[in-house]
Amino acid sequence: MAAIDQGKLHTFVGKMLGDLGGAFSVPTVRIGLRLGLFEALHAGGPATARELAQRAGGLVERYVREWALAQAANGYLDYDVADERFSLPPEHAMVFAMPDSPVYLAGAFELAAAMIEGEPKVEQAFRTGAGVRWGETAGCLFCATGAFFRPGYVNNIVQNWLPALDGVEAKLKQGAKVADIGCGVGHSTILMAEAFPHSQFVGYDFHEPSVAEAQRHAQEHGLADRVTFEVSTAKDIQQTGFDLATSYDCLHDMGDPRGCAASMRRILKPDGTWMIVEPIAGDRPEDNLNPVGRLYYNASTMICVPTSLDQELGEGLGAQAGEAKLTEVIRDGGFTRIRRATEGPFNMVLEARA
Repeated sequence: MAAIDQGKLHTFVGKMLGDLGGAFSVPTVRIGLRLGLFEALHAGGPATARELAQRAGGLVERYVREWALAQAANGYLDYDVADERFSLPPEHAMVFAMPDSPVYLAGAFELAAAMIEGEPKVEQAFRTGAGVRWGETAGCLFCATGAFFRPGYVNNIVQNWLPALDGVEAKLKQGAKVADIGCGVGHSTILMAEAFPHSQFVGYDFHEPSVAEAQRHAQEHGLADRVTFEVSTAKDIQQTGFDLATSYDCLHDMGDPRGCAASMRRILKPDGTWMIVEPIAGDRPEDNLNPVGRLYYNASTMICVPTSLDQELGEGLGAQAGEAKLTEVIRDGGFTRIRRATEGPFNMVLEARA
């Protein structure tokens, strides 16, 4: 056995304490979100445990006090020792109490819990090589996934991603026909429809409960006349003549992404555009050994790769496939002009044309 470097050991144990502290915070943060404790501090300002318990609808003070001290130890809440009041700094409120903030992360905690719930099924898949069907990993993985991605979509689709495409925004303003592939619960489709009232949108997803939820969202937003949702794989889409096809954070989850690319080429008009939004990643694994890559590789292990391996062909691209691999896949579908239109800290946006 190699000699132990005590300094390196202590540093690593310190890192593990931080990591485990974050993991232990998942259930307490989820409770705080569901019970409105973060929101109550954001809306009403600093409060003692008793005041916060009352403000949040008459909760039990003893539980609220322990919860608030846990969040203070997490570094999520500030604690004033003199008057025993807890507060949520405005910067932290953007993460915990403002759903339309670009850094609202409630969905991330839900996604973490869903990955824990799905652990036995994924572990079994390690032994057999089988996949785990989307929607069967955990009770509401599709809900958590939608909540996780929504803040990024709210702050980027209309403001940054669509304008980065060549000539697409003008078409949407005039009136275009759009297919949103892998639409999930419909957040991306509805955001586009709200921004471009002269265009028509069809959302496609192979997961029936997601499509039902998307249809409900369209009704709630008064968009059912211009937005429809259908249960379908990308390869089985029957409609054609689309000006734009979009795929948000889903191409790498597909069992046959090359077949999807060929289908996009088939359903688009000759001058149509396919926009592919994918997790940001370098082309070499070592390029992704960073905090963002850490999140994506872990989620990919528990969700993306098992989902892909459950489907036809099961290519298993994974959430960190990288631009070079994605470009190869898209080119195999018949697209000849592919470029990175824009990027952000968590996503890259590829534009594909015939």
